[in-house]
This record gives sequence, C-alpha cells and structure tokens, in this order.
Amino acid sequence: MMKVCSDVPSLRELTAGWRQQKQRIAFVPTMGNLHDGHLSLVEIAARHADRVVVSIYVNPLQFAPGEDFDTYPRTLQDDLDRLRPLKVDAVFTPDNSIMYPQGEQQCTYIEVPGLSDILEGECRPGFFRGVATVVLKLFNMVQPDVAVFGEKDFQQLLVIRKMVRDLDLPIEIIGGPIRREADGLAMSSRNQYLGKTDRQKSPVLSETLARMRDLIINGADIEQTRAEACKQLEDNGFTVDYLTLREAETLREVKTASDCTGCEVVILAVARLSGTRLLDNLKFRLS
Repeated sequence: MMKVCSDVPSLRELTAGWRQQKQRIAFVPTMGNLHDGHLSLVEIAARHADRVVVSIYVNPLQFAPGEDFDTYPRTLQDDLDRLRPLKVDAVFTPDNSIMYPQGEQQCTYIEVPGLSDILEGECRPGFFRGVATVVLKLFNMVQPDVAVFGEKDFQQLLVIRKMVRDLDLPIEIIGGPIRREADGLAMSSRNQYLGKTDRQKSPVLSETLARMRDLIINGADIEQTRAEACKQLEDNGFTVDYLTLREAETLREVKTASDCTGCEVVILAVARLSGTRLLDNLKFRLS
C-alpha cells in the first residue's frame, strides 16, 4: 500500500523500518504534474531497489523572479492516482514550512561550481543553486541508496552527479532516457503551456536536433551545421536560447570533430515558442 508522508519524522520512521530489513531504497524527486516521462523514472527506480519513494514538491528556490512558480501546475490528487498502480511505497509531499523553515532566502545554499555557471545556468542565474540545495535536502530526508533523474534535463543530471561525488554521498545516480510524444516532442509538464499552433510546430525542435546529429556524423562542419539548425528553428517561429554541441561528461564545447574524436557528445538545445521554453538533447558518439 502506498503511503503519503507530508513531514520528515513520518518519512524517516518508514524508511528506518526498511533499512532494518536490509532493503534497498530508490528515490525519484519530482515537482508533480506527472506525465509518462516521470512514470518511466519510477519504473526504473523499481528495478533497482526493494522500495521506491517519490517526492512531489514545487521548489521556489529554482524559480527566478518573473518565472512560472505561481502558475506551475499543481495536480497532487491526480499525481497520487497515477502513482498508485506502480511500485511506489511512499510519496513525500512536503510544503515550504518543511523544506525552508526560515524561508528559502535564509537557508544554507549548495553551489556546484563550473557546471552550474554555463548554458542553463547562464540563462537562469541561481537555477542550479536552487536545484542542488533542494535535492541535497531531499537526499538527507529520504536517505536513498539510488536516485533516478531524467536525461531530458541533461545538465541538471551532471550537476547532481558532481554534487554527489564532491560531497561523498553514498547514492547511485541513474539517468532515465527521454520519453517523447508520438511526434517526437520531449515530454514536459510545461508542454501544456503551448497553444494549438505552437504545439503543432514543437516537434521541429527534435527533428532539427536529429538532422544536426546526422549531418555531423557524416562529416559536416559542426559550426556551420549548428548555425543552419538555429536558422531552421528561427524560420519556424522559435527563439533560440542556445543550441550547442558539447562533450557529454564535462559539457566542454565541441567545435570540430577533432576536438572529441571517439567521444560521446550531446546536442543541447533550449528554444522558446511564444515564451514557452522547450528543452531537448540528443546524445551520440563521434567517430
């Protein structure tokens, strides 16, 4: 039976009992408004542990002023209904008074230097500080053996892995593959912000990334291909925040194939349609 815990003592009482039985605990942190992409992470977690905990918490610390914190969809009852048929043992649903008793502006912050300062970190200053802080707090509350994060937020996954390594946390971090709609759009809670016309245009993002990958694999100039991909997106009504080829482990920029021969690389993209930010990425190996 799935239990819902809204405070730390009840959660810790539950997880302490599992540990006494030598059971492995997996954790999937979410901000709710769950879709099939989230549920795929829960399924991965269930394959790696005896018990699964999912958290649902919209973290104010990772929203900048003017972003969509107030309007971010909160659908707790629907989320619980979607989780019940899965192998979920507990859902942790803290509020701000639990996560930030003195207020989020007065809490201790976690900074992950380097990876947090580029790309998404440059577009959204303070974002990764908010992510790292809340994830570490949740790790301390749940104390999992393994945690699962989606690869759609690729840079976020690397930031969390670095934090875990740097702080010697005994937690295995697993990345879950991107889940896509039938037309290729990467699943995201924010997709529901798209109007009908923009939703019809949105698959152009994943199509552009796939074309860019294929051209690069076949020897096309990386910088020229990137510029052409940006133009293709702009011609289809997108505003490009960034579109770049990076080494997959370090996010070092790759401008020519000789920069990273034999390496796994990733195309990282964020583009907006009528203000809705769409994130996507595509990993492949340079020969």
